Amino acid sequence: MKKGLLILLLGFSGGILGSFLFFRLIVEDLQEKQTLVMHEPDQVSLIRPKDVSYLPNADPGEFISASSASTQSVVYIKTVISQEYESMSLLDWFFYGSPRHSQKVITSGSGVIYKKDGYIITNNHVIEQAQEIQVVIGKRTLAATLVGTDPSTDIAVIKVDEKDLPAIDIGSSKNLKVGEWVLAIGNPFNLTSTVTAGIVSAKGRNLSSLSSNFPIVFFIQTDAAINPGNSGGALVNASGQLVGINTAILSPSGAFSGYGFAVPVDIAKKVADDIISYGRVQKAYLGIDVMDIDDKVAKTLELESYEGVIVSDVFENMAAEKSGLEAGDVILGVGGNNIDSKAEYDEQLAYYRPGDKISVLVKREKEKFEVNTTLTNFNGTTEIVIKELIQSEKLGVVFEKVSPTELSQLRISSGFRVENIDDGLIKELGIDEGFIITSINGYKIQKVDDIERILTRARGRVRVEGLNKNGVKGYYSYYF
Repeated sequence: MKKGLLILLLGFSGGILGSFLFFRLIVEDLQEKQTLVMHEPDQVSLIRPKDVSYLPNADPGEFISASSASTQSVVYIKTVISQEYESMSLLDWFFYGSPRHSQKVITSGSGVIYKKDGYIITNNHVIEQAQEIQVVIGKRTLAATLVGTDPSTDIAVIKVDEKDLPAIDIGSSKNLKVGEWVLAIGNPFNLTSTVTAGIVSAKGRNLSSLSSNFPIVFFIQTDAAINPGNSGGALVNASGQLVGINTAILSPSGAFSGYGFAVPVDIAKKVADDIISYGRVQKAYLGIDVMDIDDKVAKTLELESYEGVIVSDVFENMAAEKSGLEAGDVILGVGGNNIDSKAEYDEQLAYYRPGDKISVLVKREKEKFEVNTTLTNFNGTTEIVIKELIQSEKLGVVFEKVSPTELSQLRISSGFRVENIDDGLIKELGIDEGFIITSINGYKIQKVDDIERILTRARGRVRVEGLNKNGVKGYYSYYF
């Protein structure tokens, strides 16, 4: 008995001693480390209390003025999206005959008042597949309608039925300098009218994670904090002028970790104006594919320098071919602006519309010469392009006929792009918007009637082949 009590007493004492040592040696150590982390900025400032020459010059008063001038023009956007999901419950099979259900999901983002009569610029991914769009301006919540989108630049235009809205002052992204102070304004994590400051880290940044058939690769990079919810918001300069539309972040965690990206305002403005005036973006084409010059390319083609971009392909019946450009030519300039990368080439063309005349500085072998040409649309003409849309009530979808030039670029003979999916067979099959249907069960699709006929009469295994919105070939397989 005494031995048992002794063992119990020793155990109890050991527990108290262990707890005391744990608290003193471990917990207090962790608290000390946490305090050091929390006060790290102050410690850094103590190391260099007077040396601030490494920071860009900035007047806090300018930030206050810029914020005051621009925050009133940045709105909060809420969307309602219907998402389908599958339930594993056997009761769903018994009562409903299917495990598939739909639920309404509320998403949010930001937008910028572009024109005082109600036009608002935002990102395409903010309003993509939205059944309802609401805009919160101050204390008011207004219903918005979709005017148009351009997935390749991730820009969309929506409209509210209001007049005399506080439209933002438009600046110029062409004049923006690396190292210049900028403010990011938006609604991250549902925190409305949030302003963060940083500098322009780079221009013409290639961000390959955002892509489509005609991807934008000329982002403004900034270290102003951009988080989920900032999408579609404003990037403004120290004068409060719009210089970009915040679009993406590069982060392993999904939250800001140092790098944010914005569509240059000169591009966003051109896209928005086209959508408002014509219903779609009027893209200008020279009719060539180009690629960057690196060590391998320079060595293979025996180039003397790395300047410019090299022509890898010339398309038939387009401006470049008519002007005598050839594969292997080096493009040194477009419209009087030097070109040193594919991103810069794409950016320069994005400022133009079909019918615009431009000069192209070319280097062929050791000779430099200038070519004057007229840019065209993707059909090779200078006319305004209107989407060729075909409504299929049988399938519950709108199809867009893929243009001849895009067919050539995608290296397919025919195809129809899925757009504006409503309730119907296409939605039930789970085919994504942007998917281009080229063939079904090996049968090449030449018209929408072919798609309707095959899918509505299908029995057994069906394989729908085509390309996704990134231009990657794939297929959907079903059993009817």
